[in-house]
Amino acid sequence: MIKEMAAPPNEDASYGITLRNVSFVYEDTSNEILHDIDLEILSGEFFVLLGPSGCGKSTVLNLVAGFENVTSGKVVVGSKEVVAAGRDRVVIFQDSNSLYGWMNVIDNVAFPLRVASVSKEERYRLADTALKTVGLQGHEKKYPNQLSGGMKQRVQLARALVMDSPVLLMDEPFAALDAQTRTVLQDELVQLRDRLRCTILFITHDITEAILLGDRVGIMRKGPSSTVKHVIDIGLERPRQRSSAAFGQLYETINESISEEVRASRMKTGG
Repeated sequence: MIKEMAAPPNEDASYGITLRNVSFVYEDTSNEILHDIDLEILSGEFFVLLGPSGCGKSTVLNLVAGFENVTSGKVVVGSKEVVAAGRDRVVIFQDSNSLYGWMNVIDNVAFPLRVASVSKEERYRLADTALKTVGLQGHEKKYPNQLSGGMKQRVQLARALVMDSPVLLMDEPFAALDAQTRTVLQDELVQLRDRLRCTILFITHDITEAILLGDRVGIMRKGPSSTVKHVIDIGLERPRQRSSAAFGQLYETINESISEEVRASRMKTGG
């Protein structure tokens, strides 16, 4: 279970995410993945990006992370244009490949601080606190191959916590987990987000997950040359009940919007 940290970090930071006229084409192809995207994510907002497969959701995240560079337009995080990866943006991936198999849990969590030349005593103190926060106390000496999928994702989350970054980028982090574990981690992320007060960009295919977690949900058009179709304000009080009528109505609205894009894509390709 998620436990409270001593104090929410980044409380006063102003770290919104802005995409202005962003287009992206892979260098080795002529296919335009994204076309003229305008998107404003507010500082401290939990923003979820949804859309049909192949629409470029993860590409948007990679551009914000600095893993890819825009073909045209610009991405701004806080007050700085993104030109490369930076410590102000931490990414949590769908799988656990970012964990180092030869390091135990606490060493994996402390590693970014080691790279940042934080003293050994301080980095292990922070790593220990982060592991307690995500409910992994007692597992510090285990190695990734000894952990369940949910525990591995908690390790990734703990590693993000020690960085105290104002922006958290999450690329379908629960997609590979079983339904029960996924539900637990969704609820725990809501609790943790209320403590962090950082800006979160979350990529998912799961409409229920989007409504449960997001302050707003952006729906992308079919690819290629995808753009943001529209943004929906969720507007439901937390904690949110998956079985409520309002939740169900939002689900149907979002599902129909995505289904329109899927149908349009099939008509274009004859599928």
